[in-house]
Amino acid sequence: MHLFLYGYFTPYFFYDRYYIIYVLPALILALIAQFNVTSTFSRYSRIPNSRRMSGAEAARRILDQNGLYNVRVERISGNLSDHYDPKDQVVRLSEGVYDGYSIAALGVAAHETGHAIQHSTNYSPLVIRNAIIPITQFGSSTSIWLLIIGFIFNWRPLVMAGIILFSLAVVFQLITLPVEFNASSRALKILGDTGMLYGQELAGARRVLTAAALTYVAATVVAFAQLLRLLAIFGNTRDD
Repeated sequence: MHLFLYGYFTPYFFYDRYYIIYVLPALILALIAQFNVTSTFSRYSRIPNSRRMSGAEAARRILDQNGLYNVRVERISGNLSDHYDPKDQVVRLSEGVYDGYSIAALGVAAHETGHAIQHSTNYSPLVIRNAIIPITQFGSSTSIWLLIIGFIFNWRPLVMAGIILFSLAVVFQLITLPVEFNASSRALKILGDTGMLYGQELAGARRVLTAAALTYVAATVVAFAQLLRLLAIFGNTRDD
C-alpha cells in the first residue's frame, strides 16, 4: 500500500503567497492523514486476530479462493510498503503484515489482494490508471523544468505547457481514488464473508483501511492545490 504522497510536497523552486494560500493548508491535511494512518495501523497491529492467521496466509487464501493461483505473495522490507505489482503479478507485503497475526495485518493483506482481483477482472479505473502511468511519470519529471525555465525567462507558452503536464499528475491522483476505495471495499467484504474477521475485528480493519484511503485523498488535495497555485501565478504574471 503506497502511503507516501507521490512527491507533491515539492513547492518547486520558490515560495510565494499562493503557496501559503493554497498549498500549505493541503500539506497540513496531508500530515494529519499520514499521522492518522500510522497511529491507527500501530494500534491495530498490536491486536491479534482470533483466527491466528498471518497476513501472508490470508492473502494466499483470498487469492486461491478467487482462482488467482498464479499470483505470488512475497515478503518485502519496510513499513507500510505493501503493494500489488500488476506487471509481475505479485502481492508484496511488508514484514509486519506478511508475518503479522494482527487485525491490521489481515486488513492490509486483503486490501492488496483486492488490487490483484481488480487486475484479474479488468476493473476499469485500474486499467486506466496503469495505462497512463508512463504519461504521468513523464509529465511529473518534465513539468518542473518547463515551469522553472518558463518563469525565469517569462516565457508564457512554456509555463502553460508545464502546467498542462503537471495536471496529468492530478488526473492520476483522481483515478487512484476509486481504485483504492474499491480495493478496501472488496477486502472488507471478503474478510467478513469468509469469517477471517468479524464483529469488532472487522470494524478495526475498516478503521485501518479508511485511514489509509484518506492519505490518497490528501495526496489528491495537495496535487490539486499545487495546480491552483501554478494557475494563480500564471494569471498574476499575465496581469503584470
